[in-house]
Amino acid sequence: MFDISWTEFLLIGVVALIFIGPKELPAVMRTMGQWTRKVRGMATEFQNQFQEAMREAEMADLKKQVDDMARDVKDIDPLKGVRDDIETVGKDVERSLGSTPEQPAALPAAGSEPALIETAAEPALTEPLGEPAPAPAETASVSATEEPAAPPLPEAIEKAEQADGTGHPG
Repeated sequence: MFDISWTEFLLIGVVALIFIGPKELPAVMRTMGQWTRKVRGMATEFQNQFQEAMREAEMADLKKQVDDMARDVKDIDPLKGVRDDIETVGKDVERSLGSTPEQPAALPAAGSEPALIETAAEPALTEPLGEPAPAPAETASVSATEEPAAPPLPEAIEKAEQADGTGHPG
């Protein structure tokens, strides 16, 4: 500890025996032992406080790392890629619908009488739907049991807005 050898301790003991005397030497040794115990206790307490401070610092660092990881996890949006893909597909569909030169003819509502569908070879008939005209050989007719195909997206949106009555989709 202090790098004192046994011979030096022996010399100190002999000097203490000569100057203090054999009568008071046990009381002095007891007092020296108590002080040594107090000094060691304070050194142990200091070491414990130092180690506790180190543990708290490590815990603070660990807590900071966990908080950073939690913040990073909160910032992650697992559906962002899917959302972007859907938006891209929607824009592609809108672009393709907007770039078509002709809109297909509107189909009759379900439950109405059969109507004629325009073919590429013939122009549309102008007769009312309630009175079917005889179908030419090249024109195909839709039977009442078949369901008509869904209208294109812009027409479906308009019909939904009209059915809602508010003029807003919804």
